[in-house]
Amino acid sequence: MTAYAIAHLREAAPHPEIAAYIERIGATFEPYGGGFLVHGAQHEVVEGGWPGHVVVIGFPGMAEARAWWESPAYREIAPLRSRHIEGDIILVPGVPEGYDPAVTAKAMREALPPASSDA
Repeated sequence: MTAYAIAHLREAAPHPEIAAYIERIGATFEPYGGGFLVHGAQHEVVEGGWPGHVVVIGFPGMAEARAWWESPAYREIAPLRSRHIEGDIILVPGVPEGYDPAVTAKAMREALPPASSDA
């Protein structure tokens, strides 16, 4: 099942280390089947707030996403970004083929406490 590395990165002043990070990051995830799905794009906030930027990298699965995150190649360049840009980064699995949200809603309803008959 596909997995994603999603980053919510805050605004940062341009810095040579950030440019070096961007130049080098692609080579770190390619061995794990990863690729940019969102990078450097303007986003449109439709609810709430989202200051900064979003980056999404797709991987074949969670094992590959974790292996990339923990890889010596990525660990080597990560400080080039983290010294200059604050952010939140998550690894998350995608939904399986044929996912039906109605099944999730049904399970959620079944887990609810019984409705009170007080009227």
